[in-house]
Amino acid sequence: MPIISTAGLARTFQTKRGPVEAVRGIDLTVGEGEILGFLGPNGAGKTTTLRMLTTLLAPTGGAATVAGHDLATDPEGVRRACGYVAQSGGVDPQISVREELVTQGRLYRLTKDQAAERAEELARDLDLTELLDRKTSALSGGQRRRLDIALGLTHRPKVLFLDEPTTGLDPASRADLWDLVRRLRDDYGTTVFLTTHYLDEADALADRLVIVDHGVVVAEGTPSALKLQYGGSIDATLQDTFLAITGRGPAPADATPVAV
Repeated sequence: MPIISTAGLARTFQTKRGPVEAVRGIDLTVGEGEILGFLGPNGAGKTTTLRMLTTLLAPTGGAATVAGHDLATDPEGVRRACGYVAQSGGVDPQISVREELVTQGRLYRLTKDQAAERAEELARDLDLTELLDRKTSALSGGQRRRLDIALGLTHRPKVLFLDEPTTGLDPASRADLWDLVRRLRDDYGTTVFLTTHYLDEADALADRLVIVDHGVVVAEGTPSALKLQYGGSIDATLQDTFLAITGRGPAPADATPVAV
């Protein structure tokens, strides 16, 4: 049974100029313990889909389940089952890493002792132990992203949604984050739903890719299968494959995101 399943998932926004179909019917399944790369050009509907699956935005059509919880009838169950790491983190620059982690644990209704214990555990798992008493404002970009992911893992979610997790990181920090994502799958069985504009990242990390455009799924499969089908060879680049599928490239990683 898939851990994420959607059927005709849709969202229409009402504007002064009339309705805008940001997502016109997404059908997808994600297996337990899978790293799924969710790709598409800017404005394809990725962000809207991600926001719906994490209960931040109500669908206007279709249905979805996350870890067995129905998006429409059990949004609280969905929230308990998933973690969400947004592109821009929201840590308090005036407090320490330890305080940030403990506060997150308390928000998930852990006792003080449980929250402190979970903070230590997350710090060990994500190589943050030596940084626990450092203010978050003093962290490097890669350290801050590890903290963002730790916060998203506080309640031991079955599914982790990562939205552009390595944007702005240097190559070494990106490589460290890639290793962390693989470890989450291999060591903990965490399902990772990844959006990224770095196609080399999707190629290196994803077990399977789903490519959306104009609010619908236009291709899906393993990176190798898509390269062979659309690029003509398993040696084709994912960039060329993506262009063959959509007719346009992904938005630059530093582009202003379009909220659709």
